[in-house]
Amino acid sequence: MAEVLFYERPVPLNRTQHKDLRIKPIPNLKFAGAVHSVPLTGVEFPAAARDLPILFGGLTVEDAGPMALLGLRENENLFIDANGTWEANAYIPAFIRRYPFVLAEKPAGTEGDDFTVFLDEAYEGFSTAEGEALFKDDGSETEMLNNAVRFLGEFQQHVSRTHWFMEQLRKHNLLEPRNIRLEKDGKSINLNGLFVVNEERLRALDEKTTHEFLREGVFGWIYAHLLSLSNIDRVSQRLSQREQAEAGAPALTN
Repeated sequence: MAEVLFYERPVPLNRTQHKDLRIKPIPNLKFAGAVHSVPLTGVEFPAAARDLPILFGGLTVEDAGPMALLGLRENENLFIDANGTWEANAYIPAFIRRYPFVLAEKPAGTEGDDFTVFLDEAYEGFSTAEGEALFKDDGSETEMLNNAVRFLGEFQQHVSRTHWFMEQLRKHNLLEPRNIRLEKDGKSINLNGLFVVNEERLRALDEKTTHEFLREGVFGWIYAHLLSLSNIDRVSQRLSQREQAEAGAPALTN
């Protein structure tokens, strides 16, 4: 499931089981070091477009969704260094910032809300000795936990809005496949399963749809996506720098 992409041991948050649990911030994002793309919500497009390529990934147009391209090789995030430090001043997707918490859908037929809060028990910042408590002595949520849950709720609202956005792109046949092929030192990198907005079809939209897109802010998201595509070259440059560093690294010895 994309929702729990780098969560090793996600479990439902439980005020009894986790009553003594505390959390302290970890000054690295190593947990996201092995992902070359993450889902993105539409509201993030304008900020993300300055640094990250925004594409639509999926096996077909029907299941395609927006994603931030973070690397060109499998299991490699080029925006994180060996220490887990994210590139200074580069946008960090909300999908990553919400960790170690996540909202996940409850199984069908389960009572209560449609979504429940999960946490990753493998997160190294959790302990019963250090950090901020998740719950007060009376069992109620602390301000820290309330803020985290609020962020999850806002994120889920943005996800729902993004689903509507994708429905509009499909409804008006605005997506087309885009195969990205990069030549590097005699070798080629091919990225498949990607889609982009077709600008010619976008300009051919009827007046009613154009007005709706203007009113709903759809054009802003679309043009942020289109402008972000130039960042693919910048990601390629990052890979070249990474490869040069790898080539210059001393060989490991036993």
